Amino acid sequence: MIKAGQIEEILALYKKHGWRLRRVLLSDEFRKKLGAERARLFGELEIHSSAVNGLWFSRSSKPGQETWELRRLSATPYALLEVFDLEDEEEIREEALLEIEGRMAAHK
Repeated sequence: MIKAGQIEEILALYKKHGWRLRRVLLSDEFRKKLGAERARLFGELEIHSSAVNGLWFSRSSKPGQETWELRRLSATPYALLEVFDLEDEEEIREEALLEIEGRMAAHK
């Protein structure tokens, strides 16, 4: 399992490239393992229970679009992304994000 220091490196790299941390997905086991480190790493961001240990980042891409990337929290980098139009309804965006989480969970 990935360690807190490695998560810090991932967060710093994404920030350097203009990504914003939007959501945190953690299994109950990993949430317990991180313990007090969670607050230091993720601040006030809500942590969602998930079969996937991952971080959702977003940033502007083309004009009128936003890219979301789900980065798995593992030693081997693996990520899936989706591009949304800024006019997309929240419900459509949420459905797409859940579908991506499912794809990542299936790709072990």
